[in-house]
Amino acid sequence: MRVRYGKARRRAKKRLFKEARGNVGGRSKLLRTVKETVVRSRAYAYRDRRVRKREFRRLWITRLTAACRERGISYSRFIYGLGQANIELNRKSLSELAILNPEIFDEIVTAVKGATAAAA
Repeated sequence: MRVRYGKARRRAKKRLFKEARGNVGGRSKLLRTVKETVVRSRAYAYRDRRVRKREFRRLWITRLTAACRERGISYSRFIYGLGQANIELNRKSLSELAILNPEIFDEIVTAVKGATAAAA
């Protein structure tokens, strides 16, 4: 007796078409094009999960640079001073502080300036 793939084939195609929903034209209607689209979209998703982390770090550094410049210190000296002052806050929390609680960020900058002055 020969083996038929009707049910399994339909399930596999249905899964692909479901993943390709929202694409325009043949990219969501034609099986061969859907396969290409899904493979490429998975590759982009994998890559961009890593790129997202880089982009957020860049955003936090940009925010910190702006906040530090307003307070008369460069970003690099600020980061160096954090180590000297034994302040273990990451860039994400520091940028949030700079935006939401500028008075607390001012205190941190003051501590950093004091630590760098003492080290020099």
